Amino acid sequence: MTPQEETLQQEILSAAHGDYGKKLNSYAYFKIHNHEMGEDMVQDTFLKTWKFLVKGGKIETMKAFLYHILNNLIVDEYRKQKHQTSSLDDLLEKGFEPSDSENTNIFSSMSAKALLLLIPRLPEKYQKVMHMRFVRDLSLEEISLISGQSKNTIAVQVHRGTAKLKLLFDPA
Repeated sequence: MTPQEETLQQEILSAAHGDYGKKLNSYAYFKIHNHEMGEDMVQDTFLKTWKFLVKGGKIETMKAFLYHILNNLIVDEYRKQKHQTSSLDDLLEKGFEPSDSENTNIFSSMSAKALLLLIPRLPEKYQKVMHMRFVRDLSLEEISLISGQSKNTIAVQVHRGTAKLKLLFDPA
């Protein structure tokens, strides 16, 4: 790798850290309930990304790539510790505050806590997509890459899940 290529890769990774670092930390904490361990996992995520770039790897969508690596690290941690997940109520009591999305949608009128409480009440096939879309703030394309489903399928699931959340939030 030439010095110019290395400088370019450093700039790309630095920009990604600035853009996604806080959200990755928040996501890691949401999954493992430990700030320090979450921060370590996020740093490992960027380290693994750097190693991939140095080896000449190409990343099409940085955000999806970073979340994929972080998810793998979290799964490894779960397997290592056989960690039992906490209930949503426990997370809310510990002070977890989901990030507020800039999207203008039905959830702007709902509190983030209400949203988190309602997602588990959706049918299982909508839960994962709605979590990725509104808690992790991923685009339809990124969700499509992660799940292996078409963008159209994801859009339909988000639309139907949104309709079901509206009914759960205001059944009248």
